[in-house]
Amino acid sequence: MASTSTPLTLPVLPLDDEVVLPGMVVPLDLSDTEVRAAVEAAQAAVRSASPTDTSKPQVLLVPRIDGTYAGIGVLGTVEQVGRLSDGDPGALIRARDRVRIGAGTTGPGAALWVEGVRIDEADPTVSESHAELPGAVAELVKEYKALATTWLKKRGAWQVVDRVQQIEGVSALADNSGYSPFLTTAQKIELLETTDPVARLRLALAALSEHLAEQDVAETIAKDVQEGVDKQQREFLLRKQLDAVRKELRDLNGEAEGEESDDYRARVEAADLPEKVREAALKEVEKLERSSDQSPEGSWIRTWLDTVLELPWNEHTEDQYDIKGAREILDAEHAGLDDVKERITEYLAVRKRRADRGLGVVGGRRGGAVLALVGPPGVGKTSLGESVAHAMGRKFVRVALGGVRDEAEIRGHRRTYVGALPGRIVRAIKEAGSMNPVVLLDEIDKVGSDFRGDPAAALLEVLDPAQNHTFRDHYLEVELDLSDVVFLATANVLESIPEALLDRMELVRLDGYTEDEKVVIARDHLLPRQLDRAGLEPGEVSLDESALRKLAGEYTREAGVRNLERAVSRLLRKVAAQHELGERELPFAIQDGDLRDLIGRPHHVPESAQDPAERRTAVPGVATGLAVTGAGGDVLFVEASLADAETGGAGLTLTGQLGDVMKESAQIALSFLRSHGAELELPVRDLKERGIHIHFPAGAVPKDGPSAGITLTTALASLLSGRLVRTDVAMTGEVSLTGRVLPIGGLKQKLLAAHRAGTTTVIIPKRNEPDLDDVPAEILEKLEVHPVTDVRQVLEIALAPARVAAQVAA
Repeated sequence: MASTSTPLTLPVLPLDDEVVLPGMVVPLDLSDTEVRAAVEAAQAAVRSASPTDTSKPQVLLVPRIDGTYAGIGVLGTVEQVGRLSDGDPGALIRARDRVRIGAGTTGPGAALWVEGVRIDEADPTVSESHAELPGAVAELVKEYKALATTWLKKRGAWQVVDRVQQIEGVSALADNSGYSPFLTTAQKIELLETTDPVARLRLALAALSEHLAEQDVAETIAKDVQEGVDKQQREFLLRKQLDAVRKELRDLNGEAEGEESDDYRARVEAADLPEKVREAALKEVEKLERSSDQSPEGSWIRTWLDTVLELPWNEHTEDQYDIKGAREILDAEHAGLDDVKERITEYLAVRKRRADRGLGVVGGRRGGAVLALVGPPGVGKTSLGESVAHAMGRKFVRVALGGVRDEAEIRGHRRTYVGALPGRIVRAIKEAGSMNPVVLLDEIDKVGSDFRGDPAAALLEVLDPAQNHTFRDHYLEVELDLSDVVFLATANVLESIPEALLDRMELVRLDGYTEDEKVVIARDHLLPRQLDRAGLEPGEVSLDESALRKLAGEYTREAGVRNLERAVSRLLRKVAAQHELGERELPFAIQDGDLRDLIGRPHHVPESAQDPAERRTAVPGVATGLAVTGAGGDVLFVEASLADAETGGAGLTLTGQLGDVMKESAQIALSFLRSHGAELELPVRDLKERGIHIHFPAGAVPKDGPSAGITLTTALASLLSGRLVRTDVAMTGEVSLTGRVLPIGGLKQKLLAAHRAGTTTVIIPKRNEPDLDDVPAEILEKLEVHPVTDVRQVLEIALAPARVAAQVAA
C-alpha cells in the first residue's frame, strides 16, 4: 500500500498529451512558454532560498490532456539546462516521485505554483534477490522481464536488455514501461495514477502481452501473404508447363485435343476475324494465360474476348435492290409523305447503281448520305426506318438517344473501369448480327451534354463517311468498319441538333398529314391494328369515313396520327365493353353521330364553327398567327389591350414566356405603327399617355421565332382602330421597321395547322410563295393564300370594316 507524506510547494510544468513516469529522464524544449516559466521559477526558488545553495531546481510534471490536468504529477529535478540536439534551448529533467496535487499557491516567476504531497510507495522488494520476493510478485517480475526482453530483441534494442534485467524494484520496473512507444496516453495515465506497484506492474504486463500478441498476428499475416505469392509463382510455372504439354500433344496428333469452351486461344484461332482484330485478341489471350484465376484482370480479359468473339466481323446480309418492290412496300406501309418516299427511293436507287457497277465503298459510305427524318411526333419517322430495312432486306436496329448525356454511351467505357461495356453503336451491331444493318438513331435532337462529355461530338465520327470505316470504340480499342451500315436519324426539333452533327446528315422533313391522309391511314392501318388489339374480328366493327374525318378534325388536333390511333382504340374498347354487357349487337358500323355517345364531345371545335360572340377575335386587339412547335404547326393567338391614361403609364408590357426574338418583333411592330399612324389613320398620339399590354396565351409554354411580326402589328392596329380581325384569317411573317414583310420557315406545317384549325384565309410573305409547291394540292384548294410584301396589305386583308366591329359590339 502507498502512504502520503512530505508536503511540497512546486511550480507546475504541464505536459500536453504526454505522460512522464518516475525514473524516466526526458529532454524538454524551453521554447515552450510554460516549460520555460516553470524551469525559471524553480531556479528562482532555489536562489531565493539560499544564494549559495547548489541543490537542483525541482518542478512538478503534470499531464494535461485536452486542457484538463491530471490529479497526480511527478516530482522532477532539472538536471541540466542547455541546448538540444537541434540547437534549440532545452532542459534535461529526471522524474522521481509521484506527487498528489493539492491547492494552488503563489511563488516566484510566471509559473503556476501548487501545493502537493509526495506519495511514498510500499515496494514489496526486500532485497536484491528475486528469490527472496514474495512468490506471486517474483513470478510477475520474471514474466514481465521475459516479455520485455522478447520485445526488445525483436526491435534490435540489445543494449537495453541488460538494463531492464538489472532493475530489481517492482515500482521501478513498472514505471520503466513508460518508455514503451506502443502505450497509449490513456494507458500511461492509468499507470501514473496507480500507486500500488504490483497493480501497476500487472497493468504494464497486460499491455505488453497484448502488444506482443498483435505483433504475432501481424507476422503471421505477412508470412501467409508471402506464402500466397510463392504459391502463385509456382502455379504460374505449372500452368506454363501444362500449356507446353498441351502444345506438344496437339503437334503430335495434328489437331486440338480436349478443346473446352474456355480455351480462348482455340476460339480466337477458329473465329473468322479481321487480321488486326485477331492480333489484338491473341495478345489478350497471352495476358490471360499469364494471369492467375484469382486476378481481376483475368475477368476483364475474358469479358473483352467474349465481346470480340460475339461481334459479326465478317457477317453481311445480301441487299435486295428491287426498287419497284421497295416503293410498293413504302406505299403499302405509309400513306402520304410522297416527297419522303421519293427521297428514300432515290437513296436506294443510287445504292443499287453503285452495287451493279461494282463501285463499293468510295471515300467511306456506299452512296448517299445519312438521312435525318425531322418532324413532329406521330408522323411515322421510326416506322419509316423499319420500312427502309424491309425494302433493302437488311436487319433493323433502333438506338434510343433521348436523354443520353455520357459520351461513353456512344464510344464505350475504358476497360479499366468497373462494369465497363462497349458503346451503343457496337452493341447495336452485335444485336443485329451483321455488319450492314439499318441503324436508326432515334431522338437525336434530345442528346445532351454535361461534365461527362458531349455524346453529339462522339456521333460525328459515326456519321462521317470519311471516318466511320475506322471507328474505334473505347472498350474494344480495335477498328470497326461502319461504312456499310445504313444510318438513319430522327428528330422532332431541327434547331436542337448541333450544327456540326447536322452537317453530316441530309435533312428530310416530315411536316405532318392532311386530313384526307389521316382518314386513309386510320382506315388502312390504324383500324385493323386496333381491331386485333381489342379482340374484334375485322367485320364486327367498322368506322364510317365521316366518323374518321370527324375524329381527325374535331377530336384530335395534331400533325401525326398518334392521338387519332388512341381515339380509334378508345372507340373499339367502348363497343367491345358494350357488347359484353349485352348493350350492343355486332356487327356495328360507327357513324359520326355515334361519336358523342361513345367518347364524349369534340375537344377541338374550329373557331369558324363557334358563335360569333364567343370567338377569340370577337373583340378588337386579337389576331391569329401561325407557329411551328416540336409537335408540328399550330395556331397562335395574340391579344393586345390599351390601358387608360389614369390607370396605367406609357410603355409596352409583354407576357406569355416570350423569347428575345418575339420581344423584338413586338417592339418593331409598335415602332412601325407609331411612325406611320397618320398614314394608317390610327390614333397613335394616345400611346404617349397610355400603356400597351401584349399577351400570348398558354404562358407556361415558351415561345420564340421570327414569324409573329405581322400578327403583332395586326393586333395592335386592330386595338387602336377598333376594327376586328377577321375570324377566318391567320397569318405568318416577320415585319421590318419600314413595313416590309419578311420570309419565314416551316410554311407547310403552318398551312396544315391553319387547315386543321378551320381557317380559310392565310396571309404569307411574298418571298415564301415558292414554298407552296411543297403543300398538298388538296390543302391549297381549301385555303385562300395571300402572298404580301407590305404590312399595309396585311391590314387591308385582315381587318374587318368598322361597321362589322360595331355590329358585333351591338
